[in-house]
Amino acid sequence: MKKQPNSDNCFVCGRKNPRGLYMTFYDDGSNEVFSEYTVPNGYQGYPGVVHGGVVAAMLDEIVGRVAMISDHHHFMMSVKLEVKYRQPVPTETPLRIVGRITKLRGRLGKAVGEIFLPDGILAAESAMTLADVPAEMLIDADLEGLGWRVDP
Repeated sequence: MKKQPNSDNCFVCGRKNPRGLYMTFYDDGSNEVFSEYTVPNGYQGYPGVVHGGVVAAMLDEIVGRVAMISDHHHFMMSVKLEVKYRQPVPTETPLRIVGRITKLRGRLGKAVGEIFLPDGILAAESAMTLADVPAEMLIDADLEGLGWRVDP
């Protein structure tokens, strides 16, 4: 597995965001991105249950990262995200989050994401349509200044 980059201020992966999740991501070099993560109680909706918006954010991030498997600078953004909440996602519980490419061709793609409980039960799943971030948005992007790098 290959570790993917993080940035400084992203809500999901940002290493310096004081309210962020601080997730890390790995890919298999082929078609899947993985993360193992325990959501702190501070991100609950109902007591002991991760807020649905945080569940959606984790799925959005893991699925969006499938485009980076072969190129850590291939940035895609969400066009459409569908989330199905199958089971309550508990806080303070180790989770396995997976994103998988279903189609990645040209400037568009499709991918799916899943969150699994420790016993392997599917808690939430997503399907996403992605599009390349417009080139003009990246022309002046200072990736080094954003802290975009792979940490040891």
